[in-house]
Amino acid sequence: MRTAVVRVDVDPTARLESTPLREAMVSLHAKAAAIGAEVVDVDLAALPPSRRQVEILIAGDDADRLKATALRLCDDSFGVLGATPAAGVLTYVSRGTDDDAHGVLEGLGLRGEVDRTHDARGWDVVTVTLPTDAMARVPESRVQTALEASLNCEVHIVTR
Repeated sequence: MRTAVVRVDVDPTARLESTPLREAMVSLHAKAAAIGAEVVDVDLAALPPSRRQVEILIAGDDADRLKATALRLCDDSFGVLGATPAAGVLTYVSRGTDDDAHGVLEGLGLRGEVDRTHDARGWDVVTVTLPTDAMARVPESRVQTALEASLNCEVHIVTR
């Protein structure tokens, strides 16, 4: 399963003071841990008011559901202080797995087969087989670059 990093601006109006911010972060850490998520530790009070953003790591593939979960966690911790948290960008942690390859393909609107082998030196080589018509919608160079960046290995794209 992939791990999403959901960013949430927890104090968009920059009204919260240092102590409530720190207390809300303690609450957020506990609430996230209770559902198996993790909050990247940050001292919000030390950041400029315009950058009071947290990052929550949550396992899953449904971006809308993951954003909603992160927003609910932040609202439960910061909303009680009068803040209205706002969801930001969602990205995925890449560990170079086949799930990551499928996630990259999905992000490009593609589906394909992923086969991992090793070369003579023991390095991973991933072959991705895509339908021929898929290459008409998305440039092969874009697919190649995205897969190589995510997998950090040699990638071969084959069509059929």
